[in-house]
Parts: sequence; C-alpha cells; structure tokens
Amino acid sequence: MTSAPPQRVVLLWHMHQPEYRVAGIPRLPWVHLHGLRGYADMAAHMEAVPEARAVVNFSPVLLDQIVAAAEDARGYFHAGRRPATPLLAGLLDAPTGTGRGALMAACQPALAGPGSTRFAAYAELAGTAATALALGAEAVAAYPDAQLLDLVSWYHLVWLGEGLRRDPRAASLLAQAGGYSARQRQGLLALIADTLDDLLPRYRRLARDGRVELSMSPYYHPLQPLLLDFASAHENAAVTPLPGTAYPDGRERARWHLEAGRECFEALFGSRPRGCWPSEAAVSDAAARQIAALGFDWIASSESVLRASLHHHGLSPTGQPSQFRLADSRLQCFFRDDELSDRIGFVYKDWQPADAVADLVERLERRFADSDRTLIVIALDGENPWEHYPDQGIAFVRGLYRTLAAHPRLQLATFADCIGAAPATAELPFLVAGSWVHGQLLTWVGHPEKNLAWELLMDAKRCFDASPDPSPAARRALAACEGSDWFWWPGTHHIASAIADFDRLFRAHLRELYSLLGETPPAVLDQPFASALASQGAALGAMLPSQGPA
Repeated sequence: MTSAPPQRVVLLWHMHQPEYRVAGIPRLPWVHLHGLRGYADMAAHMEAVPEARAVVNFSPVLLDQIVAAAEDARGYFHAGRRPATPLLAGLLDAPTGTGRGALMAACQPALAGPGSTRFAAYAELAGTAATALALGAEAVAAYPDAQLLDLVSWYHLVWLGEGLRRDPRAASLLAQAGGYSARQRQGLLALIADTLDDLLPRYRRLARDGRVELSMSPYYHPLQPLLLDFASAHENAAVTPLPGTAYPDGRERARWHLEAGRECFEALFGSRPRGCWPSEAAVSDAAARQIAALGFDWIASSESVLRASLHHHGLSPTGQPSQFRLADSRLQCFFRDDELSDRIGFVYKDWQPADAVADLVERLERRFADSDRTLIVIALDGENPWEHYPDQGIAFVRGLYRTLAAHPRLQLATFADCIGAAPATAELPFLVAGSWVHGQLLTWVGHPEKNLAWELLMDAKRCFDASPDPSPAARRALAACEGSDWFWWPGTHHIASAIADFDRLFRAHLRELYSLLGETPPAVLDQPFASALASQGAALGAMLPSQGPA
C-alpha cells in the first residue's frame, strides 16, 4: 500500500519598505516603527512555536534601513550621537521651532494604527496635542515639554509588539502612564536600539535552525516587468495608455537590482537566497527568465497570474497544481492561493482568533480534499495586517502555527522543502505578465499620474546615462527612484496624506539624484503631481527641512 502524498502548506511573509532616506536621513519613520512591531513579532511567533516553518522574504533596501535604524538608535549610547530620526531624537529632548509641531503631528493616533486608542494615557496626550495643533503656532510653542516627551514615549510604546511590551523596560513605562524621566526615556531608546540590532540575527538563527527559509526581492523593489517592457502591462489588461518610450537600459537595471540585492542579502545573512519573491509578486515571462538565468531556484506569484497564463495556452485552471517549472529552465514557479491569503490580510481581523484559525484550516482541508493538489501557498504582507487585529495578531498567528504543526495530514513546509522533495513536473510554457493585484500591472502604470511619474524618472535616468562617471551615491539614488512604491500611490483613492508623503518623497529622491550628478533639478520637481495633494497635506513630510521646495 502506498502512503498518501503529503499535503504541504507554505506560509510566505513578505517584508518591505521603500527607501525613506534622502541624503542619509530618514524622511519617514516606518522602518524603525515596523521593526518594533511587525518584524519583531513575526520572529517571536516562530521562536515561540518550534514546530513552525515559514518563508520570510525581505527586500534588501529594507535590510539596509534596518541596519541603519539600529545604528541611529545605538549611536547615542556608543558615541553620544543624537539620532537623525526625529521621532527617536524626540525621546531625548523636546524640539523647538517648526520641528515641534511636526513631532506632535507625527505622534497622532492615525499614524499609530487602529489599536492605539486602547491606551487611555496615550489617547489623552494625543488629544491635547491635536487641540494645540488646531489652535496654531502659539499653542504649539506653549505645549508643555513634559507632555510632548510623554507623547513621543507613548507613541513608541503603542508601536511596540506584544512581546516587547513584556520587557521590563517597557512594562514599567506602561504601568506608570506618564511623567517619564530622562533616564526612563533613555531606557526606552535602549530597548529600541537592542530590538533593531537583534532583528536580523534573530532571523538568521531561525534560518540556521531550518525553521525559516529566507528569500529576497530585487534590491529597491522595482517593477521588473515594467523595467523590461512597459507593454507587458497589456498582457493581462485592457489596452491602457503607457509611457511614450521604453525605460532606458531597463534590462540591465533589472539585472542590477537582482544581483546587487543578492550581494546585500548574502552580506547580512551569510547565505545565498534560493528564491525570489518578485516585487509586488509582479512577473512576466521575460522577468522570470532573467531571474532563472541568475541562478535562482524559485519565484512565487499570484494564482491570478497562473490563471491568465493557463488561459493563454487554452488550459483550465481547475484542479491545477500550485507548483510549475518554467519551460526551458529549471526555475520552479509557485502560486499563492489568493482567497486564503486575502482572508488573513482583510477578513480574519474581525474574527475571534480561534474561530479564524479553525476556518482557515477547514478551508485548507477542503481544498486538498477537492483536488489532487499536494501544495497550497499562502503569501502576504508580513507587517501591516496585524495592526488591525485586536492583539496585533499574536493569538491568530501562533494559533495557526500550532494547529498546522499538530495537524495529522497538513504539513508546514518551505519552498526549498518542496523542491527538494518533489520538483515540479508540470511545465508552464509562458508566464503572462501580472501581479498580486488582480493579476495585472495597472496599479503601477496606465493612469496619467503614474505615467507622469515614470516620465519624470526616465528624464532623470537619461541625465544619469549622460554623466561620464556617476558616483556610487548617484547609483544608489537612481536605484531608490526605481522602487515600486512611487508608482503605487499616484492616481488612486488612498488616504490623501499618504499620497502627499510619497509624492514628496519621490520628488526628493529625484532632486537628490540630479544634485549628485551635478545638475540642477528641473523645476517640475518643485510641484506635487498627485491630485490628492491639493486638498490635504502630509503629517510626517514636514518633520525634516525639505531638500528643496515641496
């Protein structure tokens, strides 16, 4: 009698932030804040359940910034250096001038996540700060330093992951509720520095112990299919206007992000990644073959991309596996279950954790029972969904790990496990271009504002190409400008303040690139181009003096 094949479940958590540093200074604080919450918690969940297995994917630009954030926080203790990040510096003393109001605005609940209002002391402080901001400059100047220092301290306490709140340095501050001394605030900064400093070593230990497979995205998270060919956006979407010319030297730029990203990954984790989660799960046949040519073993994307690719060949997606081999290559292609992944991202936040785990496991069981599949992939953002869970997702994630680890038939696995046990025999002749957003690329191209962002970037790229010997700093600045986030936000219905922040930051990156090339930035970069900016400003964009007109 032959035993039934294993029913493998791969969980992939993707960690990414764009380049927030301009001239080396963070314009937005999301790396160090997510480091205290999402990144620390996801490592803690794995550590708490030894039987758990998962794939954790990092964009190298995030890895760079985690290292820099740790150095920024740690520098105060090792060299007496004031942190460059305004929120961290705000733990040491209260700023004056325009920085005071910017810091008060940056600590508001809208920027702390939905769960922030459960802390009464923080809510009260944020409320008094909001009142002062509404009254104007005189009220902001008169806002007591002691309250502002408490507000910044509480903002960081709110951002701490559930595990970190049990640290004695945090627990005592939470119990005290306010009136924090300089020594206590320095202790909080030390906790932040220690947490950020140990983040990557924790994941490295989990990988060494075989509990996590670490993978990467291209360095600065560019849209590889669009760098290669804007027309790929038409493969799985209605005809839509595209930028007028191809991205200059796009193939080499895409290759650079893969090769340099892998070098960064190896330097920080001490091993070569076998897999690549393409930025935004955005793939095309040309992109996949470029990744394959560089020696990666696997990529992963969305089942909506798989459906379009199968339809392209007249094949039905019903009953198809989640693992294929790209024709004429050894590259293994995995495709996530979109519906199950989105249930974690958007649905289960409103459920009791035990009920959510039971529902997900039951759906997994039915999926396997109704097909010949031996693998189901669940892949999603590993940092943002938990802000909407009542306990930052700790009960759900750990409950899911424990339930799947103890299940008699379902087996937690990594992509490396799947390749090692049974490489895909099903062949995919051609991969239709698409992403995790409806299987299309239109989130990043097609709208007039998105196309304008590409034109602004291509103008800067042509200036870069004309430079006889761009500096390493200019090369990094160009790479930062090629990230996907700058094209996500324009022409959307997202929160206006977020669109404003990313519009401002993209233009700041472009201005820095021109300056590093010895050129005067064009005047068009002095003006916002995202329409939502006309009605609402940014809370965090004013935290540092602009590198030029905003």
